[in-house]
Formats: sequence, C-alpha cells, structure tokens
Amino acid sequence: MKTERLMFLGFGVLFGALLTRSGATDYDYYAKLFLFTDLQLVWVIGGAVVVGVPGVLLLRRSGARAAVGGLAIDFSQKPIVRGLAAGAVLLGIGWGLTAACPGTVLAMLGQAKLAAVPTIAGILLGTWIYGWFQDRKASVDSSPKG
Repeated sequence: MKTERLMFLGFGVLFGALLTRSGATDYDYYAKLFLFTDLQLVWVIGGAVVVGVPGVLLLRRSGARAAVGGLAIDFSQKPIVRGLAAGAVLLGIGWGLTAACPGTVLAMLGQAKLAAVPTIAGILLGTWIYGWFQDRKASVDSSPKG
C-alpha cells in the first residue's frame, strides 16, 4: 500500500510539473480565456476530448482493469440530476472569478501562489455544502411516510 501511495504521489508531482510547464497554473492563462483574448485553453480541452473519448471507448471494450488492485473499471453513466446545471454555473463563476481551475489550484499552491488558498477554501466549502445537502436529502427520502 505504501508503494502505491508513493507511486500516486509521483504521478501527482509529475502532473503538477506538466501543468506548470504548460502555463496552466498562470492566472493570466485563465483570465485571457474568459476575456476571449486567447482561446488556447479551448484547444487544449478540445484535444483532451479528442484523445480521451476514443481512449475510454477502447478501455470499455477491452474490459480494462485498474492498474492498482486489478478491479474492473466501472464505466456506468451517472444520472443527470436536478441541480446539475446550477452547480455547473457555480463552478464556472468560481473559475472565472478566481482565474484558477479546480484541477490546477493545488499546483498553484505548490508554486507558493497564495491566492490559491481562498480558491481551495471555496472548493472545500462548496464540497461540504453539497455533501450536507445530499445528507439532508437522503434522510428525508428514507424517513417513514404516512
């Protein structure tokens, strides 16, 4: 288990280094995107979709298993639920206001960009609020009706 954790830590450090090298941890990178002055990130995301979709389809057809543990990978789709659009809008607003993608904010913190701290706090708070609402919903759904 300890070896696996070190392996994932290594992957995380490598991923953070690649994000940094690509410029994806630069606040201006996102500001230019949301101001429509440089759409490089749109092409990066589009390229990821072009590579990712066939990759996932190949993994699904091959019956791929997890590299660690060997468990079968679950490719079942999650249902579209009420509130998904509102959550997506909140994510976009937060991304635009902070000029920091949730996926790159930890790499930004690793570069000592202290403006990442309130962004991380917002991500954690939003996740906690979502969990709180889900717990409330589950308790209402499981309460006896009558």
